[in-house]
Amino acid sequence: MDRRNGIPFVVGDAVRSVPPLSFATQTKTTGRCGQRSLRAGWDTRMKFLMYGAGSIGRGFIGPLFAKAGYEVVFIDVNRAIVDALNQRRSYHYTIAADPPRDIPVSGVRGVDGRDERAVIDEIASCDLMAVSLGASVLQLVAPLIAKGFSKRMRQSGKPLNLLICENLKDAAHLLEGWLRDALPPTEEALIRENCGLIEAAIGRMVPVTPPHVDDPLHVTVEAYAFLPVDRAAFVGEPPEIEGLIPYAPFAFYEERKLYLHNMGHAICAYLGMREGHETIASAIAVPGIRLLVQSAMTESAAMLSVKFGVPFTRIFDHAEDLLLRFSNRALGDTCERVGRDPLRKIAAGDRLAGALAQCREHGVYPAYIALGYAAALAHVTDNAEEMAQIAKEVGALPEDQIALVMRLRETLDFPAEALLETVGQIKKELRGDIV
Repeated sequence: MDRRNGIPFVVGDAVRSVPPLSFATQTKTTGRCGQRSLRAGWDTRMKFLMYGAGSIGRGFIGPLFAKAGYEVVFIDVNRAIVDALNQRRSYHYTIAADPPRDIPVSGVRGVDGRDERAVIDEIASCDLMAVSLGASVLQLVAPLIAKGFSKRMRQSGKPLNLLICENLKDAAHLLEGWLRDALPPTEEALIRENCGLIEAAIGRMVPVTPPHVDDPLHVTVEAYAFLPVDRAAFVGEPPEIEGLIPYAPFAFYEERKLYLHNMGHAICAYLGMREGHETIASAIAVPGIRLLVQSAMTESAAMLSVKFGVPFTRIFDHAEDLLLRFSNRALGDTCERVGRDPLRKIAAGDRLAGALAQCREHGVYPAYIALGYAAALAHVTDNAEEMAQIAKEVGALPEDQIALVMRLRETLDFPAEALLETVGQIKKELRGDIV
């Protein structure tokens, strides 16, 4: 795979190279892929520890490293999952496609997350580790991770690189604080010197497993399988793993995920629910909704291009690929799931309010993103006064953006095709004539 300057050009499962970008720094990786030095009688596989055997762990991160030859050890408190892993030592996941494809994953086992001694021992002896637990659970288990790290320092002194596969802003900073709080003052410096807290951008879409599926290990995912990670956060060199994209400055991938992927996904969900659509695929199949979502993503792509110096065409190509992925009916992803917890999604810095703020800062007029914000607000309340108050207090929007959102609120009952023309005219008023 061509990773010139760290930005692969992704279309479905294919990766095309892009011209070098002057702002990027990408160091050639020399890490080995899943193998220790051969020695008679030894298991030559390296050990990858996956803390969290949920859908992301089983359907994305674990398989990535299993394919590279690592033994993959899952830690989870779900005994049905742990027992099934230990009984079978393998499982398969399904690629949502037409026809669907089953992909086997072997060389796996499970550890009960309630067995503190076992968890500590696994952390102390693994070659690489990842967490995918959710923010609240990650904070709860941070003291246990700290104990494992402490034992590791006493036993081998080997650095620990930990991939943070969470939908959590400033995840590395937060986790570092939780770990420091759990360690004695004499060991706090070891975190900074010997623990790589590596943020990751989770782009693979994994819908909720339907209730009729009785296999505790089954998970369905989309074909996209690239994992951008923060190159600068590794202690030493990152491993060479197919699909792992070490990149610096990582803020580009973080913001592309949040303000392009998550933002577009959310707007599709809120507009889709207003027109009675159950799934993301059925909503994005409506030409008017598709164009509204694409227009919002175009605004965000323009902002990201200005902010990071990445050619607009590269970001827009990713946006078009996302629209194609949203239309995957085999995923069965619902508007309700994607639009869940709207107050968080409209909060300052998150996918909608954050995109509006960044566009304002970088000279982009985000009328279509503002429409999506209005649709999300309408999912919380239909009271105009409450809407304006939430936009101000939760979203931290400035007065002119609040006024724009409230103006667009009045258009939400228009058919999508009429919305396109209306929002376009409003944007023209804001931006003025273009020479």
